Amino acid sequence: MKVILKETIDSLGLIGTELTVADGYARNYLLPLAKAVLATPQNRKLMEKNKIKFEKQVAKEKALAEEMAGRLKGVRCKIAAKVSEEDRLYGSVSARDIIESLAKQKIVLEKRMVLLPEPIKTIGTYKIPIRIYTGIEPEIEVEVAPE
Repeated sequence: MKVILKETIDSLGLIGTELTVADGYARNYLLPLAKAVLATPQNRKLMEKNKIKFEKQVAKEKALAEEMAGRLKGVRCKIAAKVSEEDRLYGSVSARDIIESLAKQKIVLEKRMVLLPEPIKTIGTYKIPIRIYTGIEPEIEVEVAPE
């Protein structure tokens, strides 16, 4: 099904992009949540008319993302966890734990932004990428230390 995005979606594209998606994805997710409209001739004309507005919005979002990336550069967060005698954690450190630690430093992120492939299960220092915007992924340093 051909749709036109009404907002930027990381996995699909930028606002105003016309693309083909699975029918079920469009009917059950994009259209009901008003994230996209059907790519009809009328909607294409409307999107073309609003193209300048969309480009300004994309530029504004990107500028905010770059500002946030600048603030995240060099950020370190320390997470204390209970450790066994072999330096393995009881449990693990997840994206949620990283977000809570950053919140103490007045940095607010969403869970989906933290690109943690799997939970951290040993002590040490890790570089974790944060996806703020498509193509903007600064790294933060997460130190997992024993309590």
